[in-house]
Amino acid sequence: MIRNFFWLTDDQFAWLAPLLPTDRRGKPHVDDRKVISGIVHVLKCGRRWIDAPDVYGPRKTLYNRFVRRSVKGVRVDIFHALASAGGPPAQVLIDSSAVKAHRCASGAKGGNTFRRSVASAADEPRKSTR
Repeated sequence: MIRNFFWLTDDQFAWLAPLLPTDRRGKPHVDDRKVISGIVHVLKCGRRWIDAPDVYGPRKTLYNRFVRRSVKGVRVDIFHALASAGGPPAQVLIDSSAVKAHRCASGAKGGNTFRRSVASAADEPRKSTR
């Protein structure tokens, strides 16, 4: 089975690297580029952290770095840097097709079959002659 993995390019990571925290203690960290690529892959695919592919490193590392950097405000800093960099043109917007609907949002009980209105049925002649 062929999988499509997400990997940051050299230019993307070079732009992102100065925004990452450098206060590392303890054991040597797993490569930041690999971990950030894994975080983006999990978020992009809508997966659970436990379902992250092994090529991105330990799943616990992906989750911990995502949460810890969120608490530190690193994600907000990256978002502001991306927003100030001038992003895509105004014509390229996210549409509503990216929004997931619950399975019961398609209709009421009985599915989405068409039913005649009571008012239109009252105008028709009766089917039985009593």
